Amino acid sequence: MKPLVLLDVVGMTPRLLAHMPNLAALGKTGWQAELGTVLPAVTCSVQSTFLTGRMPAQHGIVGNGWYFRDLGEVYLWRQHNRLVQGEKVWETARAAHPGYRAANICWWYAMGASTDMLVTPRPIYHADGRKSPDCYTRPVTLHDELTTELGEFPLFQYWGPTASIASSRWIAQAATRVLERHRPELLMVYVPHLDYDLQRFGPDSPQAIAAARAVDAELAPLLLEARRQQASVVALSEYGITSADQPVDVNRALRREGLLEVYRQAGMEYLDPWASRAFAVADHQVAHVYVADPADLPRVRDIVAGLPGVDEVLDREQQARYGIDHERAGELVAVAEPRAWFTYYYWLDDASAPDFAKGVEIHRKPGYDPAELFFDPADPMVKAKAATNLVRKKVGLRYAMNVVPLDPSPVRGSHGRLPDSPQDGPVLLCSDQQVPQQVERDGRLAATDVRDLLLRLQGLDGQVS
Repeated sequence: MKPLVLLDVVGMTPRLLAHMPNLAALGKTGWQAELGTVLPAVTCSVQSTFLTGRMPAQHGIVGNGWYFRDLGEVYLWRQHNRLVQGEKVWETARAAHPGYRAANICWWYAMGASTDMLVTPRPIYHADGRKSPDCYTRPVTLHDELTTELGEFPLFQYWGPTASIASSRWIAQAATRVLERHRPELLMVYVPHLDYDLQRFGPDSPQAIAAARAVDAELAPLLLEARRQQASVVALSEYGITSADQPVDVNRALRREGLLEVYRQAGMEYLDPWASRAFAVADHQVAHVYVADPADLPRVRDIVAGLPGVDEVLDREQQARYGIDHERAGELVAVAEPRAWFTYYYWLDDASAPDFAKGVEIHRKPGYDPAELFFDPADPMVKAKAATNLVRKKVGLRYAMNVVPLDPSPVRGSHGRLPDSPQDGPVLLCSDQQVPQQVERDGRLAATDVRDLLLRLQGLDGQVS
């Protein structure tokens, strides 16, 4: 079977491809299409659609996180594959072709997945509270094979104020080794680098262009190995990042109206979802608003819709139009205007913010926080404090990286709403020359059709139901 390499190059758009010659060459030898995404246009939702051919209403991944009603907790960035409802593309392929092997290099929902090989970030959480960079692999021998040659997984360059090309370089090099040595039929590779400077500086900045060139260069050896193996290559993106400079404090608005409640410990305030009549899980340009009592829905909708920067507020019936009406979704789903995005902040005084608010705490914050990409510009000693904390960590002492600003104004890019322009939306490139009929007709491929495209490229489209 002809091998297939599936590259998820986050944030890649037709506009940025002008600075990415190695990836752009795929479309010149094969074909290129506008890629229709889903609402919300965020990593977990879109990846799940690519791999199942289903909308969020069917696969259940309504965002990068949501309110787990049966637990009474907000969780973002869970990892277990069982959360994704529906058969994945490699499972479909394996049923038609026994012995089919798939490798997942850093795509989301890797834990517990039925792929034959996987690599995913997985820190070591020490008993004394320290966190050390590492990764989880299957088979277990892959861990030592990769870390011996590439070093430990660069977790602190994967997200946070020090996020850089180092993480995408490690991922690309790991993927090249897996393709060369293990030769899976399907190799899936997630490349995050464009997420960083496009959110920090905006998609039109010099830093964004430099980031596009950098990630394209790091992928060159992997693309060369794919050509050597005569593999098909599909490179795609989940979303495009557009300029944004208007934070929307949806939870603060609900709190001022007496709908969101907090509890206090050690002078810090924590969201109390059990007691709140309404609160929002902010996720870039989309926010799921959970309303405990249906009688409050009209009032909550009016409050949220009235906020500057809010474009739409969708009830269940309206959510169905976008394919997001799953039980995990909020009773209301708010969509931001093009230059706006939602904060998770719920405290009204920064002195009452929880201690995790100034750290990189993606699993503790009840919403997405792009301010984690910045050192606090208001603190002239912030980098010195970070260096001191690293010393404390190395000698085994407890520490807290309180370096993230509580001011969201530095953020310059966001995503999540459906794209307003194809040039700034996601794109798909394919090295094979046979163009699907839908692309020939419309110049566009829907996210729900990616799964079938992958099967067709390996000659399996006629063997599956």
